[in-house]
Amino acid sequence: MFTKILIANRGEIACRVAATAARLAIKSVAVYSDADANAKHVAACDEAVHIGGSSPKDSYLRWEKIIAAAQANGAQAIHPGYGFLSENEEFATACVAAGLVFIGPPASAIQAMGLKAESKQLMEKAGVPLVPGYHGADQDPALLQREADRIGYPVLIKASAGGGGKGMRAVDRSEDFAAALASCKREAINSFGDDAVLIEKYVQRPRHIEIQVFGDTQGNYVYLFERDCSVQRRHQKVLEEAPAPGMTPEMRQQMGEAAVAAARAVAYVGAGTVEFIVEQKPDGSMSFFFMEMNTRLQVEHPVTEAITGQDLVEWQLQVAAGGPLPLQQHELKIQGHAIEARICSENPDKNFLPATGTLQVYRLPPCTTFERADRAVRVDSGVREGDTISPFYDSMVAKLIVHGATREEALARLDAALAQTHIVGLTTNVQFLRHVVTSPSFALAQLDTALIPRESAVLFKQEKVGLAMAAAARVAHLLAAEQSLAAQSDASGWIDPWAQRDGWRSHGASARQFKLEFHGEPHNLEFTRLHDGALQLQVDGATASLRFARLANGALDVRYGDLHASVHLYQRGDLAYVFTAQGATQITAIDALAHAGEAHAETGRLTAPMPGKVVSFAVKAGDAVKKGQTLAVMDAMKMEHTIAAPADGRVAEVLFAAGDQVTEGAELLRMEL
Repeated sequence: MFTKILIANRGEIACRVAATAARLAIKSVAVYSDADANAKHVAACDEAVHIGGSSPKDSYLRWEKIIAAAQANGAQAIHPGYGFLSENEEFATACVAAGLVFIGPPASAIQAMGLKAESKQLMEKAGVPLVPGYHGADQDPALLQREADRIGYPVLIKASAGGGGKGMRAVDRSEDFAAALASCKREAINSFGDDAVLIEKYVQRPRHIEIQVFGDTQGNYVYLFERDCSVQRRHQKVLEEAPAPGMTPEMRQQMGEAAVAAARAVAYVGAGTVEFIVEQKPDGSMSFFFMEMNTRLQVEHPVTEAITGQDLVEWQLQVAAGGPLPLQQHELKIQGHAIEARICSENPDKNFLPATGTLQVYRLPPCTTFERADRAVRVDSGVREGDTISPFYDSMVAKLIVHGATREEALARLDAALAQTHIVGLTTNVQFLRHVVTSPSFALAQLDTALIPRESAVLFKQEKVGLAMAAAARVAHLLAAEQSLAAQSDASGWIDPWAQRDGWRSHGASARQFKLEFHGEPHNLEFTRLHDGALQLQVDGATASLRFARLANGALDVRYGDLHASVHLYQRGDLAYVFTAQGATQITAIDALAHAGEAHAETGRLTAPMPGKVVSFAVKAGDAVKKGQTLAVMDAMKMEHTIAAPADGRVAEVLFAAGDQVTEGAELLRMEL
C-alpha cells in the first residue's frame, strides 16, 4: 500500500479521499489555487502545495504543476477525484511516465471511453445495447441536421467528450436544431476543448440508472449494483438513490453483466460507472441502453457505500497498489436503501441560477463524515462556516446522504435532515430538495428525467412558512434577545425588575409597532403586552396571542394563535432567516428613513444575474428585438446562461464585449422599451 498520495482536486471529494487516506495511515498532499488558500481540503491533508491562480485552467488543470508537486513532496500516487483531470488520458499517461501511480484506469481505457461516439461503437461490438443515433466523425452541421431528421425528434445532442450535463441539449423540432447545435458546441469547446457531438434518439419517459463497476490488475471484475439518478435539472443530477426502485433481480443481473462486459472490453482497472438510459414501456416492462462510461469515481458513490458497507476509495487505493478486489461478486449484498441530495448554491425559482456568497451560517444535521460503520445521516462537504462560494468552481456546497432499512424510512430521514440544514449568506436549493422529496412522483417512486418539470407546480415558488408565523418568530426572537440582555441576577438568583426591557407597566398595556417586509410586500405589526403579562400580536389587523419559550437546542418554541413551530432564527442586519420543520423563509425589518427617498427602479436595464464571463452578444446597438429573444450568453460555474429580452424594444447600447468578466448586477446593455 502507498505511504503518501497527492489529491489532484479540491472541495468535498478532496476531503473525502483525505479521510480514507488518514484512516489507512496514508499521508496526503493537497493542491490549491489562489481562491482556495484557506479551503477546508487544504486543512484536511497533511501537506499542501500552491499551484496557481483561481481559474481552473491556471491551477487544477495544470497537470505539469501537479505532477511536479507530487514528485517534490514524495508522493507515490495521485488520486484525481472527479472532474478536472480525472478523465484526462494525457494526465494519466504523464503520471506513469513520471514514475507515479495514477489512481484510476489506464490511459487506454480513459481514451476508449472518453469519446462518446467511439465508445458507442466499441460497446456495439461488445454486445451492449445502444440507443439509435449518429456517432460518426463527420461533424458537418448540415450532416448532423440530416441525421437528426433521420433519427426523428425529439433528439439529444451530446458533447462527445462531455460529462456532467455540459454540452448537452434536447431538441424537439427540426427548426430548432441549428441553434441548439451551436450552443452545444460552444459549451463543449469551453468545457472540454473539443466540440465534437453525437446525436441520439431522445427516449421518452427515460430513467437514468447506472452501475458501479470495479476491476483489478488480475482481470477480476464485479458490479456493486445500481444507482437511480433520474431526478435531474439541466441534465445534471439532483437526487440519487440505491438500489433503483422497481428493479427486479433479473434486470439487475442483466445490467450488471452488461456493465462488466463494457469494462472488460477496455481492460478497465479501478472504479468506473456504466450509465444506462432505461426506457419505461406502457406494459410496465423496462429496456436499457448504454449511454456512457464515466472512468472515475462518481459524485454519488456514497449511496453505493451505504448499501454495501464498502469504502470505495479504499478499494481504489488497494487496486491501484496492485492488490486484488477486496470481494467477489457473490460476496456483495444490498443492505437497505440510501438517498443522496446535492446541496447547491443556486436559485431553483430562477431556473437554477448559480449563486455566490459567504456561508454566514452553515449548520448541518447530526451526522458523520465517511466511516466504514454505516450511519443514518452522512454529510460530505468541502466548506466550513465563513467560507466563500466563488464563481470559479461548480455550485455544489455539500452532499447529504441518508440510509434506512426501507426507501420510506430513508425518505423520512432525508426530509428531516434537510430541515435541520441551515444555510445563510447565499441562496441554496435546500427547500427545493425538500419539495422534491415530498412530491407525489418522488414519494411514489414514479421516476424519470422529466420529474422536475412534471411536478413544477409543487416544486417551485412554494412558501411553507407564511407571514403570520414568520412575523411571530421575528417578534419572539427580538423579545427573547431583549430579555437575555436585560436579565441581571445576583448570587441568589434574584432578578432586578427595573432592569427589564419587556415594556411592563404598573397599569394598562404597552404597545410597540413594527414594519416588516415579506416577499417584497410591506406589513404592519403591533405587539402588545397586557397588564397580566400576556402577549398579543397584530399582523395586518388580525390579532392573536403570542407565546414563546427557549429550547435546549437553541431554538424558540413559538405559538401564535393556532400556529405552532420550533424556530431557529438567524438575524443578519435587517434580514431575519427563519427555519422551521415545515420550511424556511426570510423577513425584513423596514427602516422608514432608509426608504424615504428611494427612487423607483430604472427601466430598460439588463444586468448580469451572477458573476461570470460574457460569452457572446446576439445583438448590437440599434437592433430591434422581441420579448424573449436572446440578447447575450454568459458562462458561470461551468454552465451557460441566456439573457433574454424582457419586452419588445430596441437596443440602445451594449456595455461589454465578448470575453469580459463581469460582476453580479453589472449592466450588460440598455434597451429602449
